[in-house]
Amino acid sequence: MDIVYVELDRCIACLNCERACLFHRFERRIGSTANIFVTVDMDRRQIFAGTCRQCETAPCMTVCPVEAITRDPLTEAVIVDKETCIGCSMCIVACPFGYMVLDESSRRATKCDLCGGNPRCVQMCMAGALHFGSIDSLAERKRKHPDLGLCAVSDRGDLMMTARTVVENGVVPTLCRMCSNRCSIGIHIADGNMVDIAPLEGNPVNLGKMCPRGRAALDTFYHPNRICTPLKRKPDGSYVEISRNRALDEIAEKMLDIKSRFGARSMGLWKGEAIGFLQQEEYPRRFAHAFGTPNYFSNDSACYPFPYYAQADLILLFGTNPPVCHPPFMAEFADAKANGANLVVIDPRLNPIACYADIFAQPLPGTDGALAWGLIRYLVNAGEYDHELVERYSIGFEAIAAYAQKFTPEFVEKETGVFADVLVSVAQLIIENRPKVSFYMGAGLEHHDNGVDNVRALVVLSCLTGGLDIACGLTWPENMPRNKLTLYDELPLENEEPIGADRFPVLYELRKECHSMTAMDFMLGNGDYPLKGLIITAANPAVTNPNTEKVEKALSSLDLLVVNELFMTRTAQLADYILPAATFLERSEIHTDPKFQRVYLTNKVAEISGIKDEYMLWHDLAHRLGFGETYFPWENEDQVNHFIMEPSGITVEQLREHPQGIAYLPLTFQKYLSRPLPTGSGKIEFTSPYLEKLGFKAVPEYVPPHHLRKKSDAYPFLLTTGARKTLLYHSRHQNLKHFRKLHPKAELEIHPDDAAGLGISHREPVRIVSEIGELVVEAKIVHKAELRQGVVEMYHGWEEWRINFTTFDNINDPISGFPLLKGVPVRIEKIQDT
Repeated sequence: MDIVYVELDRCIACLNCERACLFHRFERRIGSTANIFVTVDMDRRQIFAGTCRQCETAPCMTVCPVEAITRDPLTEAVIVDKETCIGCSMCIVACPFGYMVLDESSRRATKCDLCGGNPRCVQMCMAGALHFGSIDSLAERKRKHPDLGLCAVSDRGDLMMTARTVVENGVVPTLCRMCSNRCSIGIHIADGNMVDIAPLEGNPVNLGKMCPRGRAALDTFYHPNRICTPLKRKPDGSYVEISRNRALDEIAEKMLDIKSRFGARSMGLWKGEAIGFLQQEEYPRRFAHAFGTPNYFSNDSACYPFPYYAQADLILLFGTNPPVCHPPFMAEFADAKANGANLVVIDPRLNPIACYADIFAQPLPGTDGALAWGLIRYLVNAGEYDHELVERYSIGFEAIAAYAQKFTPEFVEKETGVFADVLVSVAQLIIENRPKVSFYMGAGLEHHDNGVDNVRALVVLSCLTGGLDIACGLTWPENMPRNKLTLYDELPLENEEPIGADRFPVLYELRKECHSMTAMDFMLGNGDYPLKGLIITAANPAVTNPNTEKVEKALSSLDLLVVNELFMTRTAQLADYILPAATFLERSEIHTDPKFQRVYLTNKVAEISGIKDEYMLWHDLAHRLGFGETYFPWENEDQVNHFIMEPSGITVEQLREHPQGIAYLPLTFQKYLSRPLPTGSGKIEFTSPYLEKLGFKAVPEYVPPHHLRKKSDAYPFLLTTGARKTLLYHSRHQNLKHFRKLHPKAELEIHPDDAAGLGISHREPVRIVSEIGELVVEAKIVHKAELRQGVVEMYHGWEEWRINFTTFDNINDPISGFPLLKGVPVRIEKIQDT
């Protein structure tokens, strides 16, 4: 007897198994005979797959009054004829195992038959918690292999022989940095080699769970293609190995030459998300100002804290996919659902958590602001908002109440494609559950030319519900007292014309970041001054920035391009010098989590000879350039950690003793009752005097997205990019073999009706064409419920298939400067046989 075997301790409650099951239920309704039933016990956060035992004398067959349950003469499987079944439930009562159930949609009996011997739930389990086979075989496998379900390292190459661990045997605690969630993990070491990774208890972020990305960290560390020696480009484009000291000497010499010829501001520094935040971000910021350039770039936006979803009565998700982007959140969602919370998901694409939503709506990309204003209007006109919050702690309410009036349900339906009655239903849910309403807006809203004001409108809506600074609402985190590494007060450089600050002053004033898309123009000689040199660490703009052709041309035009990286990425292939970077397992750093107001110390676990951590890169360059003694005086990262923590009252030694982290401040809420908010007025600013002073509209007015303002018959489809893949993370992890088996190549997701209209078959190559460029990829025809018709979707981080050849770098949000990545007008062409 084959069964689905469940390792409950590995379950992360990501709901991917249920997603697989639900998608096949959709298929069943249009003709499939699959019998599928997977449920998630939301109270215990554990997965159970009830599978039919095909009883020799089946009680369900015996009691069925209409003979809808029979045995297949060939396979001897018990079959339910849905057409004959009358939904009397007698078989459900008779089944001694509880595996016969009533399908809520069809009101007919159904059961799980393991998808014909290839269970979709097992295929979709990213945590390795579900396995398929006989009871005896699975028990034997578990006995022989206690680590059953782990993503084992597939190819460790020669680094197993050269890497050194900090202890010979034992477990070293640290934080995972395979994505941005920072889960607590323990690195298991045996005989000087890292052999396993397991989650650690005590950290409220991951609660003793971890996802497959984390389990693959050793694959990254030991990967045979890691860059372990500095490389220098030769005139013919090939690379030659050089010593680290020589590489840094030459880089410093070229930087000084650029500074003498063009000025310090002609050098730029670019930090990628892959190395993290706090000190990892502040090192290049400090270095830039010490050198004399204001030109710091990154792909980061301001990171806002997440609500405490488990305490919500209603959760609204806009343009986000938590099971893939933030797996640790799923425990909170599970708790909320177990407590009776409702879930609303707004997304053009049916993502995994949308399968579990009470209301799922698919708006046109970039129209979320109109939907938000429609909800605001409904609450205001019904008088169902927090009157005390509005009257005592806000400014600008009258203006937003007046502006909202044009967003009737009918207007919103016409603008967004979301039916008017759906808008009303969502508004009524908000009224019924306020103030315990959680809003979360993902990157799906930010990557539009109207993104900031769309998000602002949703923040207005959250405040109107009374959700300001309550646990499940719009929280106001407090920062840890610490020493900062930046030099903005000591060495301000606003007068040096930071790149893009004139076009996007908010980006520079609030984030002290320059605009990376404008930087490409400066590199190509089309700026107010030349940008001649760039140091990039852990970023891959040749893949992730829009208008790839222009990015490659710009980076190739530089007098000096230095890339600090783990692997030979597309960006690294353009560099003059490539320096080997350290993984998170080779660094000891301070991390803070504003949601839980906790601080952590990551522990260095291992090292590879010749590879230095992030601090030593900037330290060693600074000392060669003459400002190391003044601005990078610490000998190593451990000394930096002590410096950062001095004002906090928490010592580095205490952090080492508490790998699960230490609360730097107790969590408190509704702080606005006793002190001013961190705004110019000290109140909620429904209208922004700050933005108005800069020439923007004080009210976060809804501006229709580019594709509605400038419709084109030549580009009838809307391309959205960036929907996350379960195991990939932006442009990372593609070179991990077992990850690549699940995500082997790029796919353009397309609605079946759109594919039929173009004569496109599943897995057929197609050409995506925009005004910017084109790309050929395979078509993936999805179920009609998964994607809104007229919208196509492609992941954004492929090294081989770079979708940013088709995306705009010159259509930006006027406030943030963010590019249009999710609503790009394109046409899809069938590639004719030649």
